[in-house]
Amino acid sequence: MLKSMTGFAYAEKQAEGYFAAVEIKGHNNRFLELSVNLNTRLSPLEPRIRTIVSKRCKRGKVEVTIREKRQNPLFSAHINVEALRAYVSAIERIKSLLPSEIYSGQTVPLETLVRLDGVIAVEEAPENEEAAWVNIEPVFLEALQKFEADREREGQHTEENVLSYVYALEQARDAVASLSPQIEAAVKDNIRLRFAELVNDKIDENRLLTETAMLLMKYTIAEELSRLSAHLAEFRAEIARNAAPGKKLDFICQEINREVNTIGSKTPLIDVSRIVVGMKDTVENIREQLRNVE
Repeated sequence: MLKSMTGFAYAEKQAEGYFAAVEIKGHNNRFLELSVNLNTRLSPLEPRIRTIVSKRCKRGKVEVTIREKRQNPLFSAHINVEALRAYVSAIERIKSLLPSEIYSGQTVPLETLVRLDGVIAVEEAPENEEAAWVNIEPVFLEALQKFEADREREGQHTEENVLSYVYALEQARDAVASLSPQIEAAVKDNIRLRFAELVNDKIDENRLLTETAMLLMKYTIAEELSRLSAHLAEFRAEIARNAAPGKKLDFICQEINREVNTIGSKTPLIDVSRIVVGMKDTVENIREQLRNVE
């Protein structure tokens, strides 16, 4: 089953004095690019969150944002000693520059020093990893489950579209195969006409048969039709067996397109040329759909 790389999910948990919210977004990307946005208190959980998401997502740009609020959070204060010393040094320098009649030995209040920018940094204290995970895990897993469901729902819609295009290619292949006798007849008529123009109706039948056989070997599309059938079957099988088939399916589309182009270049019939144009357009539609598939 195909799975989309795009998706969105949101979940939250609210209890007395506590609130947590998890938001997950997914976008198209060739490889897995995972960003986890947490506040300082929850930073120990980042490796665990990355491991869980990486097991679910193989490709795409995935953004996980977790917000948390507590009524009575724990805070820690850190003194920037270097900043404090720099302020004190500057104050002493200012004192030395002031005339004695202006400065009469006043001291700088301690309250003024601690309010200076950068002297004291206050932040939420990191919490024990297991204690933080107990609160975050339920809401995170709920959001992740919603995210997976959103991706699968979009992927199922994409799979239906893609398989309808594959069916159209199979029908077009059958239509081309049904015209094979006409292709051979056109080659034979073309050779006979050329011989007639050259030898004035005195045609050497053995020579004619030899030339016809050689041109039929050149213009036959049986091998291309056989390989095309194999690629289409492999395309369907890859969807059924691979959880993240996007890259492989795009490669198969390249092989399908190669066989279609060869068929178009080898057949002289206008009807086949029209079918080939439609097939090439169908392959491009498939590849456009696959750009959003994991």
